[in-house]
Amino acid sequence: MEIKDIKAVYFVGAGGIGMSAIARYFLKRGLVVAGYDKTPSTLTRQLEQEGMLVHYDEDVAQIPAACLQPSSCLVVYTPAIPAEHAELQYFRQHGFDIQKRAQVLGTLTRQHRGLCVAGTHGKTTTSTMCAHIMHQSHLDCNAFLGGISKNYGTNYILSDSDYVVIEADEFDRSFHWLRPYMSVITSTDPDHLDIYGTKEAYLESFRHYTELIQPEGALIIHRGLEMQEHLSEGVRRYDYSLSEGDFHAENIRIDNGEITFDFISPIQSVSNVELGQPIPINIENGIAAMAMAQLSGCTADELRQGMKTYGGVERRFDFKIKTPQLVFLSDYAHHPKEIYQSVRSIRELYKDRKITAIFQPHLYTRTRDFYGDFADALSLLDEVILTEIYPAREQPIPGVTSQLIYDHLRPGVEKQLIRKDDVIPLVESRTFDVLIVLGAGDLDNMVPQMTAILESKM
Repeated sequence: MEIKDIKAVYFVGAGGIGMSAIARYFLKRGLVVAGYDKTPSTLTRQLEQEGMLVHYDEDVAQIPAACLQPSSCLVVYTPAIPAEHAELQYFRQHGFDIQKRAQVLGTLTRQHRGLCVAGTHGKTTTSTMCAHIMHQSHLDCNAFLGGISKNYGTNYILSDSDYVVIEADEFDRSFHWLRPYMSVITSTDPDHLDIYGTKEAYLESFRHYTELIQPEGALIIHRGLEMQEHLSEGVRRYDYSLSEGDFHAENIRIDNGEITFDFISPIQSVSNVELGQPIPINIENGIAAMAMAQLSGCTADELRQGMKTYGGVERRFDFKIKTPQLVFLSDYAHHPKEIYQSVRSIRELYKDRKITAIFQPHLYTRTRDFYGDFADALSLLDEVILTEIYPAREQPIPGVTSQLIYDHLRPGVEKQLIRKDDVIPLVESRTFDVLIVLGAGDLDNMVPQMTAILESKM
């Protein structure tokens, strides 16, 4: 079905961060947009306020009439929805055009110039940075992001621009639907082994993704990745890293909570780039974002202004309290390498302070596959408080619990293993110096209450 033929769109799994961005795309175009989600959330309530019809019971009878016409209703679903879901089965039995979220994004990369960011970690921040640079430049852009941009209060930007910035998700090989004009690849540390099975299959998936870049386009790849790209004739290749590569940083200054550096580029170097969200890991993310924006045509002044005014992403190094007495933040990091980078950045910012993390592991399979790596990364902290695993789409695996990580933390690290329900009482009873909530589960829902408790003690 061509996008121009669609009159209604129905989402099976409406409340996901990526799905909601596409829902907003169609809402802005005046279509009937409806969907199902298992539980209400802040995001689904916002979508309802914006005009989406959402219900929370698995019930075909609640599907709006406008979404019951196979010739004019597109059905979009997330792979997290089980195949036996009643509504999904109904749409399949009645001949609807049913697409994964990534398929819809793939269609958009054929209709626009897709600026895509792939990688195990760093892709949400890098894509959001690039989208902000582009949006405030003379080029503008559309954007479908994996997190809520603090600059815009949404995960979606709509404009008349020919460019669309997309976070390219490797889960379930979703990014194979895309046809990027340009792409950044930030990292390829193995993940989602429940899907891929082996590291080799994971790396092969990224290799195939590079084949999909359009011939007149470009790949901007982090230096030293284990994967081997395979580019079509005519695709330009650049590499980047913090201090080496076609794009890199020089003259980095970290002083009094501010970070400034010079952006070195084969096109035009840009001096005195100031990070609007001054976190050390964002230097490298910013290099990748600026590289893609510059290759698209952004000027030096636009790059400098975009980076200076970048406000960050909710749940990505998201500071809630930042005072000399107490620092409290939330971070989505849920892969060992992400946690390592997050902790390293915190250490660099707060060298002489006690850093405590409350970590909720995400997925039984990820915990099973990487518990040793999780323990190594978390052992860089002074104190680790572990809660039970957030299952998401998975069923429990015998013998796989947070105890695996707990038992492998290095000697000398203060540690506790508690239930999620005990997190709030623990915060009420304790004092902290630097506290971070880590993970991609639902522990973040407690962050507003935790913030209020901590502020009341100041």
